[in-house]
Amino acid sequence: DAKTTQPTSMDCAEGRAVNLPCNHSTIGGNEYIYWYRQIHSQGPQYVIHGLKNNETNAMASLIITEDRKSSTLILPHATLRDTAVYYCIVRFCHVNWIY
Repeated sequence: DAKTTQPTSMDCAEGRAVNLPCNHSTIGGNEYIYWYRQIHSQGPQYVIHGLKNNETNAMASLIITEDRKSSTLILPHATLRDTAVYYCIVRFCHVNWIY
């Protein structure tokens, strides 16, 4: 499995876009990049995932570099409700979860 590294913390301004980087330089060709977040005292919450192409949903955008060795989660308009621990995870297989 690919190892991921992320900053331990980030400062942001409310209402501004926040870019959260993740390095996964040992990623394999069929491994997906997943982002989850965990708000204090709650369980993990799915944010977004991608394989090779950039992805966007109602919550965030995921930008994946061409070599797939790093990615960036973009929260377009951060609010206090977005305060959480964000996890970047690389997984070999894609599971179709029902959200």
